[in-house]
Amino acid sequence: MHGHSYQIQIAIEGEVDVERGWVMDFAAIDEHVTPIIKRLDHQVLNEIDGLSNPTSELLAAWLWDRLAGLLPLGEVVVSETESSRCIYRG
Repeated sequence: MHGHSYQIQIAIEGEVDVERGWVMDFAAIDEHVTPIIKRLDHQVLNEIDGLSNPTSELLAAWLWDRLAGLLPLGEVVVSETESSRCIYRG
């Protein structure tokens, strides 16, 4: 087992609301993403259900599966370093 300090980016997609000027308020995105990140932060990912092999690719898919019904996802990006990342688009 070894560890990483992952960086996760969540991208949403959809039509921009003409009156508001956005697809979705960042606070609404955080409302759904923050509890999932707290579940992962400073944990042994191998011990989390569905992440027995927590590669960047599998972590991105795992995150997608938990957010897809809550947000209009475009992609989930999981980075191990500045130059090593996985982009998952469902």
